Amino acid sequence: MNITHVVENLNRGGLERVVVDLIKLQQQQGHRCQVVCLFERGTLAHELDAAGIPVHACGKRKGLDFGALARARRLIREHRTDVLHSHNAAAHYLAVLASLGLGVGKLVNTRHGMGGMQRWKRAEMLYRASLARTDAVAMVCEAACNGAIEHRLVPRRKLRVVPNGLRVQEFAVASPAARERLHQMLGLPPQTRLVGTVGRLNWAKDQASLIRAFRRVREQLPDSALLLIGDGGLRAELEACARAEGLAGAVHFLGDRSDVRELLQGLDVFVLSSVSEGYSMALLEASATALPIVATDVGGNREIVQHGVTGAVVPARDAEALAQATLGLLRNPEHAARLGAAARAMMEASGSLEAMALRYAALYESRRPAA
Repeated sequence: MNITHVVENLNRGGLERVVVDLIKLQQQQGHRCQVVCLFERGTLAHELDAAGIPVHACGKRKGLDFGALARARRLIREHRTDVLHSHNAAAHYLAVLASLGLGVGKLVNTRHGMGGMQRWKRAEMLYRASLARTDAVAMVCEAACNGAIEHRLVPRRKLRVVPNGLRVQEFAVASPAARERLHQMLGLPPQTRLVGTVGRLNWAKDQASLIRAFRRVREQLPDSALLLIGDGGLRAELEACARAEGLAGAVHFLGDRSDVRELLQGLDVFVLSSVSEGYSMALLEASATALPIVATDVGGNREIVQHGVTGAVVPARDAEALAQATLGLLRNPEHAARLGAAARAMMEASGSLEAMALRYAALYESRRPAA
């Protein structure tokens, strides 16, 4: 099967990680894959280069760029595309437009988050118009699927739920040796308890609430540090927030990293403070690393973190709740270890990349829904 994936770019992020891993597995399964990036190729493109999978950049400019559309159309045609799989709204309506009249057998879209469901925004209006030529829309969690139905974003008959997955066997579990290495890297005393998060530094991840929560943690457990793994437009603002909370030396901004798996193995507790999520890859990776988790009750987080079983689920924008849940895990490492082991077991049972790929294969081969 000839498969073309269309994305905005392959810069580091949860969506992009899913797409890269899925494509590599599809290629291993015998499919012929390519990626069309509407803008630049992005920082993860080199992984597909190494696997011999073509990644093309269309260099799209702001607004309707006919040159970029023409390049995308040529790439779709020359690949003899059987399945056109786009990711998120803008990539989808532009992919549909670029493929008109090319005889592509199946058009599939994945919505990777919960946001952007305002029906009358221009992007969503264009997206809704493109659904007339779309065979199926995959939502990454039940919460997102229910939201799409509630907002009448996608016809119910075209909706499917395909949770994200990852290569669980490639994740080593957290260990004392990994914590020692991380302490040494950061120049911290060996008894320091490490709380960490992974994600872009933007409004959706709400790291400001996490920093405010960590001030409460430090007041009771001074031998603790907070690690923010990731970068983004709010970095300067968040650094100022840490200083304002008196945490300048206790909050470590590690930036965009290629060694996230190794960093996760050194944490004591993983915290996700988001106010908007789909089906978080960061939570899946923390679960695969056997970390106890504190996560906010947004999007599909509750579908990953089972409260009291694999971690704790707390209200969004509630620094006090974040702090108390984090303190509870740091003060009871035996209980935290049991939660982490349960999270890893859950991933081994149902969170694999292979399970996700099987669901997409079934979607590619399914019959077109009735009009």
